[in-house]
Amino acid sequence: MTALTTWSASDPTTTTGSTVDRPEIESVLRALGFRLERWPLAPGLAPDAPAEDVLAAYRDLIEGLVSAEGFVEVDVAALHPTGQPAFAATAAAARAKFLAEHTHADDEVRFFAAGRGVFYLHTRDEARGEEVHAVLCEAGDLLFVPAGTTHWFDMGTEPSFTAVRFFRDPEGWVGDFTGSDLATQFPDFDALAAQADAVTAGA
Repeated sequence: MTALTTWSASDPTTTTGSTVDRPEIESVLRALGFRLERWPLAPGLAPDAPAEDVLAAYRDLIEGLVSAEGFVEVDVAALHPTGQPAFAATAAAARAKFLAEHTHADDEVRFFAAGRGVFYLHTRDEARGEEVHAVLCEAGDLLFVPAGTTHWFDMGTEPSFTAVRFFRDPEGWVGDFTGSDLATQFPDFDALAAQADAVTAGA
């Protein structure tokens, strides 16, 4: 279930907004300059399908987006439990890469073909003030984060996701880290995913 949780950037202990209502999530993000869309999931595609199968399954949608937005490169990032002893270390290293607050020179555009992840968007809005918005993305979600947005990404302690990545500048994905410890102050992926799962179970 896609979910949006909002806090004041100065008070990570108090939630100022929380919703799983899709139109509301899209509306809030749109007003802040982000885009959240939904693509239909490809039938029969395994969650851990190889990159070439993922790209083939979504070829028409990918080509349409590339044409409309001017992307020059598309690839697939994926990480799923392997059952091997080394997975924990691999997962921890992958998670740590973008867990601290950073920006990118290029737009960050991601389509979740499988699994989940949380994008934390640190915004400064004249009307709303300084906030952090956690977007729990699930399979089918397509999120656009504009270049220069201060944010971080959490895939959780046991990552399981496949994401198609779109680039206008292949070098623009490199993170420019702010040095802030803000990301350590907010609930992590595991907490937010558990919260969303509880809402789903009670629905």
